[in-house]
Amino acid sequence: MSQDVDASTPLRPPDTGRQQPDPLERIARELLLELGEDPEREGLLGTPARWARWWREFIRYEPGTLETVFESASSAETISVSGIEVWSLCEHHLLPFSCKVTVGYRPQGQVLGLSKFARIAHQHAHRLQLQERLTADIADTVAKLTASADVAVLCRGEHMCMAMRGIRTPATMTTVTWRGSFADPAVRAEFLALQPPSVTGTR
Repeated sequence: MSQDVDASTPLRPPDTGRQQPDPLERIARELLLELGEDPEREGLLGTPARWARWWREFIRYEPGTLETVFESASSAETISVSGIEVWSLCEHHLLPFSCKVTVGYRPQGQVLGLSKFARIAHQHAHRLQLQERLTADIADTVAKLTASADVAVLCRGEHMCMAMRGIRTPATMTTVTWRGSFADPAVRAEFLALQPPSVTGTR
């Protein structure tokens, strides 16, 4: 006797007991074939699995807690942290870019733990990104966690999508976000005076 099937219920393929192929590994194999390579040759046998594992490790990166703040016991008007290096992926070409990040803010009663700046930068870098948005994302999170409207973020990036394609020339791109009092040229100058030449691009 036949039974009616509810059309709103999606049908699942029968369970054959076999492990389904990893979709990222399948994509990697198809890419190798499109490039005229043999994914079964010795040097490429493990490449699809390694490629799939790297993508998942990069995108799912967990930097740890970001929210350790302390009551400010400092009279410093500006706090600056520089030398934070992160890698991200250009969403236009799926090619890597690296950034050196500098963060400054003016405390409003509480300060952020020193390691948290690097964690914040990595949190926003480990995804498909644009350098301009990365700079703004870091500023937004620092402002939220410190409850300070006065935040500056400077990123100097080197993009493989420029060095490896198109013009094929390495270059450095600088993006800056000024928030709150950092819009004041005098406060901005104070912040920049704290930075080494590698941050301001004067060497």
